[in-house]
Amino acid sequence: MNKRSYNSEKVKYDISEKAIILFSQKGYIQTSVEDISKASGYSKGHIYYHFESKEKLFVLLAQNTMHDWYSKWMEKEPSYTSATDKLYGMAMHVLYNYQTPLLKAGQELASNPNSSLESVKKLYELAIIPMGAYRSIFQEGLDKKEFVSGNIDEWTVLLGTWLGGLCQLTNTQELNSLEPLFKKAITMFLKSIKTRGN
Repeated sequence: MNKRSYNSEKVKYDISEKAIILFSQKGYIQTSVEDISKASGYSKGHIYYHFESKEKLFVLLAQNTMHDWYSKWMEKEPSYTSATDKLYGMAMHVLYNYQTPLLKAGQELASNPNSSLESVKKLYELAIIPMGAYRSIFQEGLDKKEFVSGNIDEWTVLLGTWLGGLCQLTNTQELNSLEPLFKKAITMFLKSIKTRGN
C-alpha cells in the first residue's frame, strides 16, 4: 500500500463497516479476523494495529451504536413539549431502535465464558446511556411539577426494566403492532407519578 495515500481514519471506517455487517450476519463467534480482513480488503495486521483484537473491535462498534441511539433521541427530544410527552416519545424510540444489527452478537459475546471481564463490563455499562436519558426526563417532570415527588433512581430502574422486558416481544412480533402495548405501559407508569391536573 502506498504510504502517501494511507488514511488511518478511512482504514478504521472501512474495517468497522465490514465488521458490523459480518457480526450482524454471522454472529460474534462465527466471525473471524480473517473474515473481516477479506471483507474490508485490509490485512489482519491492520485490524490488530487499529483495534488490538476482534473483541475490542466489537465493543467499540457496540459503543458507537449506543451513542448513535442517544444522538437520534437527542434530535427528537426537543420536539416534545412536556416530560409526559417525552416518556411516550422515548417508549417509541426504544421500540423502534432496540433491534440493532449488533444486538444478538453482543449477547453472544457477553454470555461467552472466553470473553474478557473488561469487555463484558463495557457492554453492560452501555445500559447507562438509556437509563441516563430516562432519568433526565423524570428530573424534568419533577422540576416542572408534572410529577409528584419521588425516587427518580427507582423510577429509572423500573422504567428501564419494563421497557427492556417489552422489547423481548420485538423478536416475534411486528414493531407497529407493539405500539399500543408500549404506550399502555407509559400510561400505567404515569398514573403513579403524575401530579393532579397534569
